[in-house]
Amino acid sequence: MQQTSYSTQSWSSPASLSTPSATDSAAPLSGLQQTFEQIPHTRPETPLLDAIDAPLDLKALTTAQLITLADELRLFLLYSAGQSGGHFGANLGVIELTIALHHLLDAPNDQIVWDVGHQAYAHKVLTGRRDRLGSIRAKGGLTAFPERAESIYDTFGVGHSSTSISAGLGMSLALRYQGRPQTVACVIGDGAMTGGMAFEAMNDAVQQDADLLVILNDNDMSISCSIGGFSRHLAMLWESGYQVDISDEGTPLLRRRPHMQAYDRRKRHSEQRNVPQLEDNLFTAIGFTYFGPFDGHDMPELLRVLSLAKQVRGPVLVHIYTTKGKGFAPAEADPVGYHAISKLPVKEVAKTDSKKDSAADTKVPALKYSQVFGQFLCDKAAQDDKLLAITPAMEEGSGMIDFARQYPERFFDVAIAEQHAVTLAAGMATQGVKPIVAIYSTFLQRGYDQLIHDVALQELDVTFAIDRAGLVGEDGATHAGVFDLAFLRCVPHMLIATPKDENECYHLLNTCYEYQGSTAVRYPRGTGTGAMISRPAQSYKIGQAVVESVLGEDNAPKKLALLAFGTMVATAEQAAKILTSDEAVSDCQVQVVNMRWVKPLDTKLLETLLTQGVTHIATLEEHMIMGGAGSAVNEYLLNVSPAFATSRPAIANIGIPDRFIAHGSQAEQLADCGLDTSGVVVQLQRLLS
Repeated sequence: MQQTSYSTQSWSSPASLSTPSATDSAAPLSGLQQTFEQIPHTRPETPLLDAIDAPLDLKALTTAQLITLADELRLFLLYSAGQSGGHFGANLGVIELTIALHHLLDAPNDQIVWDVGHQAYAHKVLTGRRDRLGSIRAKGGLTAFPERAESIYDTFGVGHSSTSISAGLGMSLALRYQGRPQTVACVIGDGAMTGGMAFEAMNDAVQQDADLLVILNDNDMSISCSIGGFSRHLAMLWESGYQVDISDEGTPLLRRRPHMQAYDRRKRHSEQRNVPQLEDNLFTAIGFTYFGPFDGHDMPELLRVLSLAKQVRGPVLVHIYTTKGKGFAPAEADPVGYHAISKLPVKEVAKTDSKKDSAADTKVPALKYSQVFGQFLCDKAAQDDKLLAITPAMEEGSGMIDFARQYPERFFDVAIAEQHAVTLAAGMATQGVKPIVAIYSTFLQRGYDQLIHDVALQELDVTFAIDRAGLVGEDGATHAGVFDLAFLRCVPHMLIATPKDENECYHLLNTCYEYQGSTAVRYPRGTGTGAMISRPAQSYKIGQAVVESVLGEDNAPKKLALLAFGTMVATAEQAAKILTSDEAVSDCQVQVVNMRWVKPLDTKLLETLLTQGVTHIATLEEHMIMGGAGSAVNEYLLNVSPAFATSRPAIANIGIPDRFIAHGSQAEQLADCGLDTSGVVVQLQRLLS
């Protein structure tokens, strides 16, 4: 491997260094932008931003104008987030970087690849979507993440973490093969860099000697705080007091770092004294040319560094430090709380009636399913010291904050490393403890091989608490958890539970935890029905369904068994009431069955329904129809059931059709799939007719 040689000199003021805007006649620039205290309720005046319809419009701006543009863009994003909600802190943190990239590069000819996509709102504004930003995450509006079908400037669709370097490397190699000299720049956060896929790509980039510019946006904060050896390594690079600068010739130059805003890693590493030499850092050890760390909010410095770095051949990494929520004081103080925000509340008119509804005032709000899981963890851990809990960087989202505080020695946040999280649990389970892996459905997809090979194949005692199952609303198709039943139920030794509400979720978590083997409890995003949790925790009978209701006359000529899975039980109940009150189908009896288990199915109940003379069977699930719970019912009836061969009822599977469901509210997505009450009724009427 070629060794990089460094020269050393003291720091020179940025004003004395060449920049792309050397012709500026303005006073010396500090690179410091404004800080705002409130989210504006009305559209702010942004004259410079309003003139930007494409990256080409940035080319003629001076550095002073680019700094003004950053202020306007930050204020505009504050306003837009207040109107539409969405990802917040990360977008405010990359405004200067986004402007600098589009000022220096020739997009869409040059390729800018964003990792995760939480931080791409500023990119959307500068690439012709400014006036549509208020529609972001709404049905028919802009997507929450970059999407190739939305804009020629969105080079790669993202939503999951740690993909940018692999995608960018693929682009670079394809461009090289075709003889097209275009720049590929990948923007990846320090949280996303903890994903093993990022290091696999970096290793290959060195092997291929690819021309690739990687910009590490280090804000010490993924969705949860960054943790582990990599975070510690970045902190020590900062604490060295030096930086690897870039000379006018594009060669590394070791210098004392200029005064910059304090780099607070929550004082986790402040006691470190033996810091490594920057030339021996992780990136240079792999084979990248490393520059940094630099202030990611200093516009003149960013322009200087990036304009030189993009000309350096081979794999290059530029390390910048940014502040999540930069420019909005509340977000800078609470970056976790402001990772994403909801719309600003509509101001309500004060009620003139002084009388209060005491029942409404004392009503307990419905719990989120993540809160139910968090309560179960704490309750169970107090009873069983074998319980250990693992999450891949989703401590807050999975409801594990209280558990982490009460049982820090039993809590393991492994960063954005889903594959590692699953195999870590497998290893733990071989030693007599009982690990629970808290993971979102969409991210469990990334640990599928490990689930099969390392957990299920060895019949290890691991419980998967699968959050965000089903449609997730505004985050759209990248985050939808609509494939888990299909890829889990085909795995031998797996048990799969689907609770209908908060109380059942609590007890099914306990049931699966107590089972000696590989289990999964699948529950949705958001709040439940308001069901109260009964304690102590119970263990349900595995594979046993529950008949929730029977509506209609026993002697009705048509008898419908409505087999509902998970949160679709409530929808099934509503649909059954409508059907049995409708004169057009008043000759039908409807049994609503809470199936509760996808694997094993309650085949005994299915046989009972068939022998009772059921004429129609419908399955209902918030999951893809292909391979889902309904498919499991079909497989049993067609291949195993002794009663089905003679009774032959009509069957319909109701679920998500064979397409990716676009973003919108959860209610809109359900309606789009025909999974709202009215849509289900229509499909049942079609079956019965």
